[in-house]
Amino acid sequence: MRHLLTLADWNQDQIAEVIALARTIKAHPADYADSLKRKTLCMFFEKPSLRTRLSFEAGMNQMGGHAIYYDTSTSPFGSGKESIADMVRTTCRYVDIIMARLFKHEDLLEMARYTTVPIINALTNFSHPGQILADLQTVEEHLGKLAGLKLAYLGDSFNNVTHSLLFAVPKMGMHLAVACPTGADYEPAATARAAAEADAARTGTRFDWGHDAQAAVRDADVVYTDSWMSYHIPKEKAGERMQIFAPYRVTSELMKLAKPSAIFMNCLPAMRGMEQTAEVIDGPQSVVFDQAENRMHMHKALMLLLLREAGRIGV
Repeated sequence: MRHLLTLADWNQDQIAEVIALARTIKAHPADYADSLKRKTLCMFFEKPSLRTRLSFEAGMNQMGGHAIYYDTSTSPFGSGKESIADMVRTTCRYVDIIMARLFKHEDLLEMARYTTVPIINALTNFSHPGQILADLQTVEEHLGKLAGLKLAYLGDSFNNVTHSLLFAVPKMGMHLAVACPTGADYEPAATARAAAEADAARTGTRFDWGHDAQAAVRDADVVYTDSWMSYHIPKEKAGERMQIFAPYRVTSELMKLAKPSAIFMNCLPAMRGMEQTAEVIDGPQSVVFDQAENRMHMHKALMLLLLREAGRIGV
């Protein structure tokens, strides 16, 4: 059974297929109004969310299905009174597909070992694949293609967004440049770097990572950044992290080093004056709310695709 656990598991054709399906669903939503009729999605949430919950619930509803929100903090699983294996094996008797937004990636892998229905990773500490699929959809919509473009990512790079970019961007024939502070706490995981290097070599693209923001952004088609204060980072570290990441703040001056046609992306939530200035995120090159909207269209496509392959809906 096919899941979406990390984009390391998906090849170029599979990624292109789901992007094309998401764009078709977005263009012709009425054609899919009953595609998931009488199907049920269970959404496990350990981490809070705005876009993830709303996009999955709205998407399921718009395709005729039903979504169940399950807060693990108030459940036997969250209190440690029930194992992941028992929780998943029980849930599969009730629902057609599972979405999980968890702290630990290892818990997601444990869920996948016991499930009999498809699982979508809606975020773990290691990977955020649905977000990056929606981002690639957004890039293709605005710039007309993926292959041959350059994406520059700046800032905190030891996180799920950066890892998912590394797993997907070179695979799709795009050049990728990452700039971040020095140190294991800020640099991409070695496994993700190795995957990006291998895919870049196979597709004939460039993958560069280092610590120079200006070098990374130069001639980029896409400039991407993410929060410096992820949910797991204590608030008292904000001052220290602002100093560490200040050279990677996306400003209008930095954007001028990218191509004139470049777009700016942030998967949100965003703090103006931290990872980017207000004039950038609210300016004409910003596509952050298109990214947010496309989360719903991509989630629709993922549910439809995985349920079809699992034989739970017709072709």
